[in-house]
Amino acid sequence: MRLSREIKARHHEEITAVASRMLRERGIERTSVVDLMHAAGLTHGGFYRHFKSKDELVASSATKAFEEVVERFERKAEEAGPRAALTAYVLDYLSDTHRDDPTVGCMISACGAEASRQSDVVRGAFTSGICQLIELVSDGLSCPKEMRTERAIELGGLMLGALVMARASNDVQLSEKVLADAKRRALQIIDQKD
Repeated sequence: MRLSREIKARHHEEITAVASRMLRERGIERTSVVDLMHAAGLTHGGFYRHFKSKDELVASSATKAFEEVVERFERKAEEAGPRAALTAYVLDYLSDTHRDDPTVGCMISACGAEASRQSDVVRGAFTSGICQLIELVSDGLSCPKEMRTERAIELGGLMLGALVMARASNDVQLSEKVLADAKRRALQIIDQKD
């Protein structure tokens, strides 16, 4: 019995990890349970042993994606301080690499528009992740504490919008300009004292 619980827990983690990547690649609506379970190396019939619904899986996968970002950010903050962690986050987020590979990047940029039309459980996972990111970003800003939440939201909106624009464009020069200009402005926001 114990071994089967361990295997079930491992399969649950594998499904969540595969779903997290697949959702960011395909989106919520284009990710089917059958394709997902196949990619995880399992039969689709076993899905409901792990999740009550696709919504529960999407919420779990979104939570995992946000946790990965938070863990990387916190590790960098411990090593180099919150401001350096925020700067590294901005540079990574607004990079060609992130633009070109959404499977390991921001869940909001990949699925945010679709999440707005999903159930409360999915939207709740996104809300929790957004709140965590706002808090982390706030810690790295130079402005007075009472302005940090507003400034973190401004920075997040700038970065998210720029990434979506850069991904949507089929003009490489425009895409790179969007990222470069957003990066420049984002770094100014980090250093802005007032």
